[in-house]
Amino acid sequence: MNQLKFMLVAFLLTFQSYSQSEIIEEEILIKNDSIQLPGTLTYDKALDKQPLIIYIHGSGKVDRNGNQKDANVSANYIKLLSDSLTIRGIAFYRYDKRTSKMSNLMQLTSMEAIKRELTLDKFVEDAKLAINKFKEDPRFSGVTLIGHSQGSLVAMLASEAGINKYISLAGPAKSFDISLIKQLRLQLSDSIVDIVDNHFKELKATGNIKKVDPDPTISILFSKANLPFIRSWSVYIPTEEIKKVKVPTLILNGTKDNQVLEEDAKALHKAKPDAEFLMIENMNHPLKTVTNDEDNEKSLYSPDFPLSEELISVITEFIKK
Repeated sequence: MNQLKFMLVAFLLTFQSYSQSEIIEEEILIKNDSIQLPGTLTYDKALDKQPLIIYIHGSGKVDRNGNQKDANVSANYIKLLSDSLTIRGIAFYRYDKRTSKMSNLMQLTSMEAIKRELTLDKFVEDAKLAINKFKEDPRFSGVTLIGHSQGSLVAMLASEAGINKYISLAGPAKSFDISLIKQLRLQLSDSIVDIVDNHFKELKATGNIKKVDPDPTISILFSKANLPFIRSWSVYIPTEEIKKVKVPTLILNGTKDNQVLEEDAKALHKAKPDAEFLMIENMNHPLKTVTNDEDNEKSLYSPDFPLSEELISVITEFIKK
């Protein structure tokens, strides 16, 4: 009976704290020269001060919600994470990745424009602009940068702009070329993968590939428009870059992540042993709770799969302590 009363009181207090919240959504446009980065700031206006998360997306044409229209990805995981943390007194800023905006891509009408605007370093610039926008904002007690997948590396590199905490979510440990080669070994013939490997080596050494193999898998990957970005991404080694992060760090991955594996998370933790580290049971790459391989795939295309509750709890605890 006493336990039941305790649970009831706890529920009512939780409900009361949420009901007294005044959640605000503020649309904000950040520009990096001619590139537009529209985003959404969500915060509890009832709080005098609250910590702020800035979220850095993974690879692809990811919008502020975690969706990719061209790939039919509609997991909505960034929006769900924002909603879950805002009601817990943590403000959240999420923005459309520059590659998700057709208006940005339409500007890239020459190889010079592609080389200039589509590099990993430009993603880092975008993240730093977001940090600079909010780090002196009196509404917020500090800035935590969350980087997911490819964004884990982007956030590491952007952290020098001045943040309070850093979270790596499903971050690869090796450079892009090595990580991709390892994945391709599981899917393609050794002869094809050896050609890909040689193309990567030539690109890193010379900045170009004289003659791309005509196999469709290879020619699409190493199309002329992709080369500047691939090269800019491949020069960075996450296990080296994470050593340079000077703020409290949390490294997270899920046991159901079939894109970035547990060994990557462990390698990042080995490189930065003072970081907190956790493998979250049954969490997959889009941060959803799944129990089987079929749902793992389905969760990419539906917002209906729930976010990992443990993820929400762990992030909340890390940021608020």
